[in-house]
Amino acid sequence: MTIANKILAVNNDLPIRTDKPIHSGKVRSVYWLSEDDSRRLILEKGYDVASDTPLAIMVISDRISAFDCIWHGEGGMQGVPGKGAALNAISNHWFKRFKENGLADSHILDIPHPFVWIVQKAKPVMIEAICRQYITGSMWRAYVNGEREFCGIQLPEGLQKDSKLPNLLQTPSTKGILEGIEGVPAQDDVNITRKNIEDNYQAFNFKSSDDISLYEKLLTDGFNLISADLAKLDQIFVDTKFEFGYVKDAAGNDKLIYMDEVGTPDSSRIWDGPQYRAGQVVENSKEGFRQLLLNHFPDPDILLNKDRMAERNALAQDNALPESVLMAVSATYTNIAEKITGEKIVISDDPKAEIIEILRKDYDLIRD
Repeated sequence: MTIANKILAVNNDLPIRTDKPIHSGKVRSVYWLSEDDSRRLILEKGYDVASDTPLAIMVISDRISAFDCIWHGEGGMQGVPGKGAALNAISNHWFKRFKENGLADSHILDIPHPFVWIVQKAKPVMIEAICRQYITGSMWRAYVNGEREFCGIQLPEGLQKDSKLPNLLQTPSTKGILEGIEGVPAQDDVNITRKNIEDNYQAFNFKSSDDISLYEKLLTDGFNLISADLAKLDQIFVDTKFEFGYVKDAAGNDKLIYMDEVGTPDSSRIWDGPQYRAGQVVENSKEGFRQLLLNHFPDPDILLNKDRMAERNALAQDNALPESVLMAVSATYTNIAEKITGEKIVISDDPKAEIIEILRKDYDLIRD
């Protein structure tokens, strides 16, 4: 079996019983279960959710996206071996640690397979909750260009690239395009201030203004927990993105929870501690792949300039990356996952067949 055959690239064609369109994102596909199947599973499995909560099967893939494009490799490689299992394993680990430490629950109710989550429907808070402990990436590029205010926070003069910030910063941006908010352009991924959120908390889907402080606390506490755990592994938690949403528990109470993924190489920058102290930044996250792409192509502005999306899409579609590049990315993901979880990441020979068998046998969710 070739390595290309071990990659789960297409994840929206599973015969999971659903009466709604399958939502396929850059990495995950979501299968919304019927009302009957949702109620049955809540009863059978004893999930702590309201009995009428919609459930979904979320299936991760091994696809790799960067700069809003999906990339592929030579020899029919449509993704990165082990990436999906590594991402899920890391998120599972941090969500469990959050719950153990009394922070908040997540949207995940069950983990039938390394590629699969059973999740509850949440009402998302329309904020990409970003926390930064070091100045790098887009913040550094803006700083070099003279910007000193980020999301309403003033930065001091004299900061050095990749240096630790004086304080942990929260620099939120919009999730999706939000219309009609004064001072916030109707564009995806626009930086916002705390005052923007306070003045328009309902437009961002907060149920009360008090929940702004709760979201900030969960963001900081989650970041600090991951940072402390990674420090024990001599890894540096540089920055990350969290997402939040509301669900109802079995008693009908609203809960603010973590959702999407947390602390993964896709949503965070993680640096190797010994290399950083030696003056080198070695990425144990997707940022290394992004930097490789910027160096690989002769005109990096195509990847950084949103006005050149047509050229960027063509670049991704027309260029098969060397197999060695995708295997190096695979090593980055699986190595950091094994460090964090303490468990081996197993690359399955046929993940799709395994998923179908488990969802048929243990959940009765496969179409006849």
